[in-house]
Amino acid sequence: MKRFTALIILSGILQGMLPAQTGLPAKNLVPNAGFENFRKKSNDIRRAIPWRPIETIDYYHNPLSNDTTADKGAHSGNCYAGFRFRKKYKEFLQVKLAESLHRGTVYEFTMYARLAWWSNCSLGSFGALFTKGGYRGQYDAVKNSMVDTVCKSGGLKNGTRWFIIKGYYKADGGEKYMTIGNFSPKIKKDMHRFGFEWYKPKEAYYFVDDIRLAKAPQFEEKVEVEIVGSSPQKSDEDSTLQVKANIQVGEKVSLNNIFFEDGRYYLLPESYIELNKLARYLIRNPDIVIRINGHSDNKGLKLKNQRISELRAREVFEYLIKKGVQNKMYFKGYGGSQPVADNTTDSGRAKNRRVEFEIIKK
Repeated sequence: MKRFTALIILSGILQGMLPAQTGLPAKNLVPNAGFENFRKKSNDIRRAIPWRPIETIDYYHNPLSNDTTADKGAHSGNCYAGFRFRKKYKEFLQVKLAESLHRGTVYEFTMYARLAWWSNCSLGSFGALFTKGGYRGQYDAVKNSMVDTVCKSGGLKNGTRWFIIKGYYKADGGEKYMTIGNFSPKIKKDMHRFGFEWYKPKEAYYFVDDIRLAKAPQFEEKVEVEIVGSSPQKSDEDSTLQVKANIQVGEKVSLNNIFFEDGRYYLLPESYIELNKLARYLIRNPDIVIRINGHSDNKGLKLKNQRISELRAREVFEYLIKKGVQNKMYFKGYGGSQPVADNTTDSGRAKNRRVEFEIIKK
């Protein structure tokens, strides 16, 4: 049986009771799992690359001004998402995983949720669906393809405190997409009303944060962080990336083997070896915060150079997110304002057209 019912664990119970973990944890396959990385601040969850809403998912960067609860704001960091459910309405959030799931492998899914204080209902089920092509409708909600909660008595709530939803999924193989939501055929029947305001329309609203999907402990990789997508004939020997062990805040590291089409910002495949090596470095060092800086030469219009340097930095930023990097990251374009070589020569201009990353915090 491939479908596993999720456990609902109150966050207060977890504190001080989990065994200490040693070594590198299994790679989280959910890109931007805490919603911390974004193109720019906005209420549009699409800015939290590469998440995509089905209907309208709220995106928060700070605690709500009228949230006076003990767990106000995000579970960790600053950003989190919000799901609204009504008797004829429900919302989903979907993401393409950092790599496809492997057939027969058991994965552990966890997600933190919190019921909003204005809710007058709770859900009886809330979980994740794994598919090869993404969720397109109720007909895709096959029980064998999901990790789903079952809480018929009173629904999923812990007052307004965070709680963790946890379960296991044995993969068919090839699943590329994960969709978060309620997959009951009739949402109305899965809503549990509480309180005394029976005259108000039913609504359950959940904040969600810190989503994780990783190989269950018995399947963890002990040696190497896997990054899928590099060319098979290439290896780290083709990368020039070197990051010293004692790198300090403010230091910059140039990404020399990053290639774009002339005058464009799309990454060429030759760049993947360098970026995959950087992704592995960041996954091994999750506390490091970086900013990706894009630079150009001084040829052409100043405004155009600034724009393309920013777009190139953004492409690197988004590539790393999609590969499963969970570190907090920023990106910025400087145009031709910070040359490192003479702009009067071809070789000098080539050196000035560069992408680098800068250590912001460690």
